[in-house]
Amino acid sequence: MVFRLNSIRRASLTANQAASKSLEVRKGYVAVYVGQKQKRFVIPISYLNQPSFQDLLSQAEEEFGYDHPMGGLTIPCTEDIFQNITSRFRWL
Repeated sequence: MVFRLNSIRRASLTANQAASKSLEVRKGYVAVYVGQKQKRFVIPISYLNQPSFQDLLSQAEEEFGYDHPMGGLTIPCTEDIFQNITSRFRWL
């Protein structure tokens, strides 16, 4: 039986590239982590200027400070609350 290591390496590299691209965030957007399970949401940076989102950012600062082990912006609320708040921004 013959294994082709080059094709295995290429497939592995392609899988790694796909995984890293899924973590990339387009220009004009930011990734945030929400809820107990730290679900990742990618939102437009324009949301950061909204007063209700500013409240969430203040809560995040109080709870986590600026040095958080996740390395990303973590919002301390449930996914439902987060989606409820951000769904209002789509109509502005």
